Amino acid sequence: MAGLHPVRGIMGAFRARSLPPVLRRAFYATRRSQRERSAASLMANVLEFTRRTLQMNLGEKPGPALADHIHRLFALEAVAIFDADLQEIYQAGEWKVDPGELVQNVYYFETSNDDPGTGISRRVIRLGAVPIGSLVLRGETSPLINSVLASVVAITFDRYRATANETRIEADRQAEQMRAAVLDNLAHAYKTPLTAIRAASSGLKEMGRLSPAQADLVSLIDEQASVLNDLTNRLLTTARLESGSPDQSVAAVHPEPVAAGPLIDEVIVALGERSARADIQVVLPDEHLSVFCDRALISMLLAQYVENACKYSNPGSRITVRAERSGAEVLFSVHSIGPVIPLADRERIFDRYYRSANSATRAAGTGIGLSIAKRAALAHNGSVWVASDEAEGTTFFAALPDRNLSLTRPVDKTANIQRSTS
Repeated sequence: MAGLHPVRGIMGAFRARSLPPVLRRAFYATRRSQRERSAASLMANVLEFTRRTLQMNLGEKPGPALADHIHRLFALEAVAIFDADLQEIYQAGEWKVDPGELVQNVYYFETSNDDPGTGISRRVIRLGAVPIGSLVLRGETSPLINSVLASVVAITFDRYRATANETRIEADRQAEQMRAAVLDNLAHAYKTPLTAIRAASSGLKEMGRLSPAQADLVSLIDEQASVLNDLTNRLLTTARLESGSPDQSVAAVHPEPVAAGPLIDEVIVALGERSARADIQVVLPDEHLSVFCDRALISMLLAQYVENACKYSNPGSRITVRAERSGAEVLFSVHSIGPVIPLADRERIFDRYYRSANSATRAAGTGIGLSIAKRAALAHNGSVWVASDEAEGTTFFAALPDRNLSLTRPVDKTANIQRSTS
């Protein structure tokens, strides 16, 4: 890089003092001209460097190109750049020793300085106040230009990360769409043989003349086919809710006024053996409570909550299903007494395929049920969450916007369901 060497500059100034006044003025005028040309050249190089960074292909890591551009444009002996996020070092020029430790120490110890004796300049690369890497230069340079170069590198790193993040988001979106399409196709493919199996098992029951052992086997076939059918319906619902953007998921909802009491009863009865042995109490402070919702989606949400409670509650303990107005929402909750859900798991339990370490060893499951419950609530502009502790037990909540509708359909009573208005 063009510039005046500090020792040569001092010696030149010393010699200039011994010159006649006319020659001395000419000497200093020449030096000013050199500085101006050097400054102009530096600015031109900075602008060219900035232009090249703006034209970079941000689909590739920018580090190697940045090091090469700085080395060539500013005629430096060597350049090293450390990207702390990627933990990678990029270098250009001739380093007498490996610059890895040198450039990393600049980042770790946050040391920015210029050493004229060694010709080494160090800069921490910062984005705002946050260190994101480091830059080490060897050769004739100016402190101001070094700081400018570090700033341009920081901006380029930030642009690369933003582009990479957008690319990942788009790739994830496309993968989700593809996965949803595959699930949809598989679920529909399962539907046909499942229907045939269920029809055949029902036909065998109707024919009669089965031995007790045969009747038990047919009942087992019918029960497990029902479980498979339920799982298939969940997969279809997953595909439906995940086939597009959140706005499209909301558009896929088909809301109608639904009486909360009968809806809960239907869910419990439909669970069959999975809920028949449980002590379930339904609490409805307002027996005429209704909610404006997609019946199929909210049935699936409640079924998942109740089924989970049946799986994980302590034997003989009561499960309480409650529905009530809460401010501008209709709040559903399912309470049970059982193992406490750790705080860390409560943050992730509604994520797809996530299973708590406690649940993984206690009951079988796919890890998709609660994620479907969450998506069903979000599709209604609602929310889900869980509270769990030793003293109070575990309660799963689902809050849906209240359209303030009231139905007067009679409440359906079921043998194993205790109903309370308290």
